[in-house]
Order: sequence, then structure tokens, then C-alpha cells
Amino acid sequence: MNLPNKITVLRVCLIPIFLVVFLIEPFGVMVSAWVAVLVFSIAAITDAIDGHLARKYKLITNFGKLMDPLADKLLVCSAFVAFAATGLLPAWAVILLISREFYISGLRQLALEQRIVVAASNLGKFKTITQIVLTIYVLLPPPLTFFVFDIVIFVLVIITVIFSIVSAVDYTIKNKQLFTAKEF
Repeated sequence: MNLPNKITVLRVCLIPIFLVVFLIEPFGVMVSAWVAVLVFSIAAITDAIDGHLARKYKLITNFGKLMDPLADKLLVCSAFVAFAATGLLPAWAVILLISREFYISGLRQLALEQRIVVAASNLGKFKTITQIVLTIYVLLPPPLTFFVFDIVIFVLVIITVIFSIVSAVDYTIKNKQLFTAKEF
């Protein structure tokens, strides 16, 4: 278990902490909101850190190839489900965003079975950035977001959904050979 893999495991371990702080608000609304922002932000930053360390020091492992993208999806999807459950995000958007994640995971699994590497694309990275920005904005305490909350949320949701759909189409086009293989 090398350092990048330990950081990936840390990200997964931060998810239940984030959810408890967000949903139960053990420190009161304001403090819990800031703690949720902090925990989510730390978890999101670990994604960049573990990937950077793995590439820089050639510590790429099968565990990391599998768990790093899974940890990212678990983090973001758990936040989106919690937001939909509390009425902070529309269910239709959460369903679309999570469906995209399942689709790309299926595409990666299909590629893996055919010994093809599906590299992260720039559109996929921008999608991740929009998801993180949306999540952090939703988590901000109410006085900081009160006046423009609904408008900004709507715009961020639309941008995030568009990047999610466009990146899924991009992954599909770039990997169309997966759908023409004999096994398909």
C-alpha cells in the first residue's frame, strides 16, 4: 500500500465524515456547514495529490487505477444524493449526473476487458471541476449564499450537467472501438 493509494483510501474514509457533518449538523448549522466544506475540500484535493504522486514517483498500481476514479465518484455522488435528499439540488440533475458516472464506469470496465486504457480527458477534468465548484457552493453557509442561491445553483447545475453529458459523448466517440469489438 503506497502513499498515493493510502491517500485514495483517505478520500473514501472522508465520505462518511462529510455526510454525517452535512446531514446531522452536529456543530450547529453554521459551523457544520464550514466543517462540511472543509472535509469535502480536503477529500477533493486528495484526488489531485494522489494522482500527482503516483505519476511523479511511478507509483501507479492496479489498486490505484481502480480505486482512484471510484473514490472520486463515491465522493461526488454521495454529496449529490445528500443534496437531492435535502432538496438542495433537483433530483433530475442528480439522476443525470450519477447516470453519467455509471455509464463511464461501464465504459472503463468494457475497455479493461478488452485491454484498452481509457485515459482521463480534459472535458472529464472540467466536469470534475464543475462538480466540485457546485458542491462547495451548495455547502456554503446560508448567509453567504442567501440572496443569489437559487440563481447560482441553477446556473452551476446546468453547467455541470452540460459538461457531464458532453464529456460522456466525448469519451464515447474517442472509444468507439469498444462498441465494435467481437465481444460487444
